[in-house]
Amino acid sequence: MKIVLNGEAREVAASTLSDLLAECGFSGRVATAVNEDFISAVLRDHQVLQDGDRIEVVAPMQGG
Repeated sequence: MKIVLNGEAREVAASTLSDLLAECGFSGRVATAVNEDFISAVLRDHQVLQDGDRIEVVAPMQGG
């Protein structure tokens, strides 16, 4: 399926948001949105992805 992940077009096999995070190597605490709607961590297993979805994944950074 074709999606846009953090502004970059990608072809992925994942069918849920959780699967996508694993497929793309995201781990730890991240914030996620699908088509500009925030998706909490507890809902990621149930968030089914559709062709053309726009997904944003943001990880906190340390520094100062």
